[in-house]
Amino acid sequence: MKWQFAMIDFLQFTGTEKPMKLYYAPGACSLAPHIALRETGQAFDLDKLDFATKKTAGGENFLSVNPQGYVPALRLDDGAVLTECAVILQYIADRGAARLIAAAGTMERYRTQEWLSFIATEIHKNYSPLFNKAAPEKAKAQARERLAKRLGHVEATLAKSPYLVGGRYTVADIYLFVTLRWSRIISFDLTPFPNTRDFQTRVGARVEVREALKAEGLG
Repeated sequence: MKWQFAMIDFLQFTGTEKPMKLYYAPGACSLAPHIALRETGQAFDLDKLDFATKKTAGGENFLSVNPQGYVPALRLDDGAVLTECAVILQYIADRGAARLIAAAGTMERYRTQEWLSFIATEIHKNYSPLFNKAAPEKAKAQARERLAKRLGHVEATLAKSPYLVGGRYTVADIYLFVTLRWSRIISFDLTPFPNTRDFQTRVGARVEVREALKAEGLG
């Protein structure tokens, strides 16, 4: 037992413990945990996924990392792997020194989780059909209509406060920022949502956000 503790201390002292690794694709929702890792100052490596081959830049078979075949995936320093953007964001926020999520059991935390769920299921998923060239135009029109309605809720919230959960910048804001960036790609007009556009400018001006965009070749 003493040897185990001594070895742990040695690994921490020598810095040989592996940092976390984020598997990503430029501009995908994996950009959100990438930003969160920079915001919280945690050590991490990046490994870029080639969707066509399911191989990473580091030479891994990504399907052995996440059998679902999509990013993000976060390999923890103990080798375990987390998937699903909203979950990874909460994990990163809980580990980081910067408080990107409120303490467990508080209403503020539940509100952040509420927004993470809303963004994942009502915003992120309504962008998805608009990237699919094979999707029928009727399906795309319905997705645009749903997306506009959901962004109306976001717009009303941001009319009252600078961020989704009052004055606190959280991982929910990061996730929203990333999904809204897709509007330019699929020509979804954000002009009717001035508070949302101001939010994008505000978050996009953060140093850590600019660093993440640059690292992914997007800035």
